[in-house]
Amino acid sequence: MPRKKKATARPWVDPDDAPELTEDWFEHAHIYDGDKLIKRGRGRPPLERPKEQVTLRLDADVISAIRKSGPGWTGRVNDVLSRSVKTGQFAKAAKRA
Repeated sequence: MPRKKKATARPWVDPDDAPELTEDWFEHAHIYDGDKLIKRGRGRPPLERPKEQVTLRLDADVISAIRKSGPGWTGRVNDVLSRSVKTGQFAKAAKRA
């Protein structure tokens, strides 16, 4: 006598129960052509104060010490410089140089 098959892991979902595709849904959707991404949906809103990329030359020992502090070291450099500017230490150091 044949054995009864086990139930599948996922229950069957009726396609008629799918949510309605609205304009908002299409506005946020990623668009693909096969496996190639053509257009990304809305995503992250623009930043109020975006950061600016710069090229900066620093001493090798300074960079080595900062990188040893681990991932996110560039953000920490930004934090240190930002605090220096806000507290006025940057202006004092610039006068001495």
